[in-house]
Amino acid sequence: MDNILDIQDLNVYLDKKHILKNISLPIEKNKITAIIGPSGCGKSTFLKTLNRLVEETENANISGKINFEGKNINKMPLEDLRKDIGYVFQTPATFPFSIYKNISYVLKYYGIKNKALVSDIVEQKLKLVGLYDEVKDDLKISSLKLSGGQRQRLCIARALAVEPKVLLMDEPCSALDVLNTSIIEDMLLNLKTTYTIVIVTHNLAQAKRISDNTAFILDGKIIEYSSTKKLFENPKDQRTLNYIGGLFG
Repeated sequence: MDNILDIQDLNVYLDKKHILKNISLPIEKNKITAIIGPSGCGKSTFLKTLNRLVEETENANISGKINFEGKNINKMPLEDLRKDIGYVFQTPATFPFSIYKNISYVLKYYGIKNKALVSDIVEQKLKLVGLYDEVKDDLKISSLKLSGGQRQRLCIARALAVEPKVLLMDEPCSALDVLNTSIIEDMLLNLKTTYTIVIVTHNLAQAKRISDNTAFILDGKIIEYSSTKKLFENPKDQRTLNYIGGLFG
């Protein structure tokens, strides 16, 4: 097993509340790992620790170690870490710019200013998320005029523009209809050949459809982690069975 991320004895406190408790978990390279569990169990907090976003958005006290390609993420410059480990939020958070500028802005931030190269990357990433044919004649219109599904795919294209190695996604389909959910799921299955994906989802059917590995979190603890097939078909812990059975039964 080739692990790109290795989480060891992770504890996270938010305002003295113990949110994540002794989390140890490998994230396998070029696989989709799903994080499941009931609301409030710590899933999103866990995801935000992987690129240290939790330190900026919440008053977090963290112990333990997270290694990315063998390096402690706390010893990496944040700019480098965020380039390597991208993040897509639950609500499609496009910039209030044109479709083109949503991607070009990020490229310029990372020093890519050649116009021809920027245009090539914009087109490439929009094609990668299946959006280019839908917007190729409207790249100058505001991203805010796109549908929810289109905006979410634009956010994914923007995250991929700087070639991260890991893509973190927090409930990326929760606000989308069945058709757009299917489009994004198919896209993620294609993307995992190039990228490692970690997805938080309350949708167990989605986790079962697209993930290779699944971790079940309950009350801030990893209750069970295994291949998705094993976890759903033959869970080892009664609490996992109760959770899966309660939503599938």
